[in-house]
Amino acid sequence: MSPCGRLLIAFLLIVIFAGMARAQVLPSAKLPDARADFVRQCAPHMVGRWAHPDAVCQCLFDHAAAAVEDRDLRSALLRGITETGVPTIENEWVPLSKRSEIAATFTTIAKPTLQCMFEPST
Repeated sequence: MSPCGRLLIAFLLIVIFAGMARAQVLPSAKLPDARADFVRQCAPHMVGRWAHPDAVCQCLFDHAAAAVEDRDLRSALLRGITETGVPTIENEWVPLSKRSEIAATFTTIAKPTLQCMFEPST
């Protein structure tokens, strides 16, 4: 094979592999932004209650929910807020082994929740 043929094959392989690598990166770029999705679901519950519903929801996500270290409890809390507009955790949303931690979770989020609702940074 001539040197030009080898160069052409090498170039084509580079283009093919670069395309494959880019295709693997793109799906992760399309993942939904959890914070934006939460605010989108939360804000309608806050309209009429608060002057800045988006700011309250962003604050709840960034401060109140972020204070909950356990993934299952945090997920249940976020679900409760998006479904009702207030911090809520239903027993059914949490594994049986973690249900005893629900009260402590509310203690953890009490201060940041009140700050978000009454002192949002807008």
